[in-house]
Amino acid sequence: MIESLAAILGLGAHDPAFWMPLAFIAVFFVIMVAGVVLDGFDIGVGCLSLVAPRTLRPRMLALLSPWRDANGFWMFLGIGLFAAAFPYAWPDTLGRLYTPLALLALGTLLRSACFELRLRAPVELQGRWQFGFGLGSLLTAFAHGALLARIVVGYETGPGYTGFAVLMGGCAVAAYSLLGATWLMMREGGELRARAVAWARRAIRWTAVAAVGVSVVLDFSNAGVFLKWGDGSHGWVVGTTWGLVLACFVLAEMALQRMIGHSYRASAVPFCLVLALFLVILGGLAYSFFPYLVLDEVTIWDAAAPVGTLRLSLSATVIALPVALIFNLWVYWRMFGRSRPPEPPSFPG
Repeated sequence: MIESLAAILGLGAHDPAFWMPLAFIAVFFVIMVAGVVLDGFDIGVGCLSLVAPRTLRPRMLALLSPWRDANGFWMFLGIGLFAAAFPYAWPDTLGRLYTPLALLALGTLLRSACFELRLRAPVELQGRWQFGFGLGSLLTAFAHGALLARIVVGYETGPGYTGFAVLMGGCAVAAYSLLGATWLMMREGGELRARAVAWARRAIRWTAVAAVGVSVVLDFSNAGVFLKWGDGSHGWVVGTTWGLVLACFVLAEMALQRMIGHSYRASAVPFCLVLALFLVILGGLAYSFFPYLVLDEVTIWDAAAPVGTLRLSLSATVIALPVALIFNLWVYWRMFGRSRPPEPPSFPG
């Protein structure tokens, strides 16, 4: 497949002009997955804080504290890498996404500012900053769904496309809430865990609507994707993807059903199933779009920077990415399992 693709472009498989854009799009996909998953439970908990009882909100935000700074890292890293490696894609992609990008920027700023100010505010004012953090999380999740909807329909405009973007924005809020709720179920017991189970059971239905809606609209709004999915040589990929999506939804629903009567028993199974669901859906989207950044218009090679710039960016990536991975593995390895209260220090008698 690689040789055929290189031949179509008139390049060799070992030509840097061919494999460097491939390497960068692979790194960008990994960063995007990390951002959706690792920042996703943070966004989901923020959204759920808007509907949680007032007494539980401080605990929900306290659980996020160890990962708040690391979570914001992925979006900025992805934007920087995309700008450096694919500068010619900006007019055709980001230039058509002003409204959802503005919402995303506003939500990110509101989340970061309110979370930090809550820690420094008097007790009687902390509730306002908690609400601001939840509102920022809601805007961020909605913006992600609207961004995806705009990309799926090829940046078309009109009432129907706007309605689809609004629907996908709402479903994105549900999907992130599902991820956040299953993470809370893994980290906490008692009332918060019981409520997280109820939140997750409501959110998983709308997450399924999002998965089906994006797939159907992407399939029928683009002839290239329709032909790729309908091609017999690619049938096993499509069948495997949909089989995994269905299995993840069914198993997650079964796991949530079993959790109803066990509010004090910690389990990472629902969270891991939702993670697997997100990975399969993102992988299916990447397969559908490849090798385009804008469907049927701009390929990754059309948008790539000159080879000299790519070499410089790749050198920086090779140095910086292992450091970032080691740092984040050190930060995130404690995100699994039941949260334990800190032990009081022992003072000599």
